[in-house]
Amino acid sequence: MIKYKKIKMAMLLAAATLSMNGCNDDFFDAQPDNLLNIETIFSNRAQTENYWGGLYSPIPDVWDQPYTYFWSAITDEIDVSNWQEFPANSGALSADNVNTMYVNYYNKIRQCQIFIDNVDKCTELLTAENGSTLVKEYKAEAKFLRAFYYWSVMKMHGPVVILPLNSDDAAGENYQIPRSSWDESVEFVLAQIDEALKDLPAEHFLMGTTTVDGTQLGRINKMVAEAVKSEILLFHASPLYNGNTSMSNWRNYDGKQLINPTYDPSKWQKAAAQAKAAIDIAEANGKALYVKNGSSEFETAYLSTRDVFWDGYQKEGIWLRPSTNRHQWEIHASPRAISGTAYNGLAVVQELVDDFRMENGQSIQQSSSYNENTYSQQETRYYAEGTNKMYTDREPRFYSYITFNGSLIPGAPKSGMKWVEFFATGNSGKNGAPRDWPKTGYTARKNIHPSFSVNPSNATNRAAMLIRLSELYLNYAEALNESQPNSPNILTYLNKVRTRAGLPALSPGLSQSRMREEIRLERRVELCFEGKRFFDVRRWKLADQEGYKQGGNYTGMDMTKGSAINSPDFHKRVPAVLRAQWEDKNYFMPWHQMEIDRNKQLVQIPGY
Repeated sequence: MIKYKKIKMAMLLAAATLSMNGCNDDFFDAQPDNLLNIETIFSNRAQTENYWGGLYSPIPDVWDQPYTYFWSAITDEIDVSNWQEFPANSGALSADNVNTMYVNYYNKIRQCQIFIDNVDKCTELLTAENGSTLVKEYKAEAKFLRAFYYWSVMKMHGPVVILPLNSDDAAGENYQIPRSSWDESVEFVLAQIDEALKDLPAEHFLMGTTTVDGTQLGRINKMVAEAVKSEILLFHASPLYNGNTSMSNWRNYDGKQLINPTYDPSKWQKAAAQAKAAIDIAEANGKALYVKNGSSEFETAYLSTRDVFWDGYQKEGIWLRPSTNRHQWEIHASPRAISGTAYNGLAVVQELVDDFRMENGQSIQQSSSYNENTYSQQETRYYAEGTNKMYTDREPRFYSYITFNGSLIPGAPKSGMKWVEFFATGNSGKNGAPRDWPKTGYTARKNIHPSFSVNPSNATNRAAMLIRLSELYLNYAEALNESQPNSPNILTYLNKVRTRAGLPALSPGLSQSRMREEIRLERRVELCFEGKRFFDVRRWKLADQEGYKQGGNYTGMDMTKGSAINSPDFHKRVPAVLRAQWEDKNYFMPWHQMEIDRNKQLVQIPGY
């Protein structure tokens, strides 16, 4: 069997290959990364398996933020403009400067096809012990990855250009290929995943046993494939793609309509059925929401939502990425009070902070105890005495996901320090560094290990969860609420996520619209910083709506003021992040102009 280190090495290449702004003028003429000729590659088992491992390299690393995997930084979650201003935020996004990560996806689509067409030629692999089974699984994984990379392009750019399903034919097409419609694109990727599912195992076990082979962590299996199908069908049913009349005129040059303006309610039914299928296979293979018991229900919820990212990923994670650049995330998100001095700059906007609920489940607007003008008279394990009461009595996830003024230092503290000080003269305030301070007065805390330290270096390695069970539960609740709004399973699965997080269960009797808002809010909080929000607000077609807006000003605390944790002049809402107003053309990203110039059949997104 190919060893875990081969997959790991392939995935380590992802950070190098996913350049943010690089262009590749040879995109449509992409050749395999390995310049050996095809016959040589597939004459040797080691080279064949190395080629196969390389097919995994573009799988996104959700914690390689803020530069390479940057979705959170261009949505209403975090801001990194002290370090970098993205064209999507400034309003300068154009077909000349758009991110071109699709280049690498198309390169891998081509290489997946080459692998599928040639792996059967590797006699050494076929005649090895269990060789025929390995070849079938490898081909199935390549088919899935080919579909997933198309899906990744679709999420960014909409209806996609589909290459011929034969590497020899593809070489002679000259790539003058129009977009397929959105419906055709979805049908294509689902068919390819279904083809892969025929030969994928539910899990990768040690040969001849039912024991999971830990060295195969990250390999595609049936659980992963069914989970990705759930995401695809959820998007397909959503308002941006299902009955979107505002894009009725987006057509190919031959007149083909690219987004279907006719609403189809059955798409929600299919999305619900697929989410349940993904849940069922995951639970049948031992997946469950991770729970870590504490001394109280509140502490149990806090520890469960905090530690799932390092202690619980094998329990809750559906799709795992064994190699993750979590150091990039931890050092950028951690305050300067961390030992060795972190970068202190993944600034969480006030609007997300406000969306976390109170401990009793009420919003801050509903709560009579929420107050921004008074200060705590006691110290807890979560915050210091003198902390503003806007941060007290909040839900457990608030303390595991958000670092605020007065909060416990999230990693290993510098000597003599215990609490984060974001006020101007504090240990992580604006006055102490030219750029390494959060514009909003908050930083992201999720997935920072309590022992993390910059110097001396102390790291806790773990896999990244690309899809986890809580997301599938929310997929199911959302699709079911749209297709069968009276189903009791809506609350059953929504409440599984809420109660694990320490919130009281919602009671029956909520209207469909109220339930919709609760589900969307739960996705907002539970999945924050995990690369979901950017696409959620777009598929819901709400990017211009209050509570979902993806442009304009965002607020925070006044980082220019304050000399103590309880300084009132720091705790004032001010415009902290200034971005261009939302434009509907940004529901999809444009193709780079070089592709439009090269492929004369490729129509641009309207507005670019």
